[in-house]
Amino acid sequence: MSDRYPPQNPYGQQPAPTGPGDEPPLWAPWYGISFGKAFVRFWKKYVRFDGRASRSEYWWWYLWSAIIGVVFLIISGILTAATGTTTTTTSSTYVGFSTTSTNPVAGVPIWIYGLAIIIPTLALIVRRLHDANLSGLLALLLLIPFFGAIAVFIMMFLPSNPAGARFDRPERGR
Repeated sequence: MSDRYPPQNPYGQQPAPTGPGDEPPLWAPWYGISFGKAFVRFWKKYVRFDGRASRSEYWWWYLWSAIIGVVFLIISGILTAATGTTTTTTSSTYVGFSTTSTNPVAGVPIWIYGLAIIIPTLALIVRRLHDANLSGLLALLLLIPFFGAIAVFIMMFLPSNPAGARFDRPERGR
């Protein structure tokens, strides 16, 4: 997005106050955030469940997370191939082959990454729900196998709602 056309607040109101680098404070959503800045902002707001997150904040992080996940899967595959520790099983009740890694080191990068992002990702989901003026408790739908995840996924597409400002906590500061 060029500087000639800065991102507009979808509410048509005055944008939130900006801090250093013309970034909105952490308690405010950042509409039209760039891909790289979404990554940095995700880590700055690591466990903040208050405030709101714009659709671009959420979806850029979703893309970052998918890319990083694929990189870790590739690393895991390389570690598995390098050690040659796989078990191939065949049986009369199972058609085909099942190959599983018996190398505990191969899955460690994925587990560490998953543990590092689980809480901040939940916080981002809650903030995204807040931006749509929904309760963050709807994130508990993720506990319902399959259908809960689909429901939350669909809610991430909802547009911003000005009434969601009730979840902002400017008194918490940056």
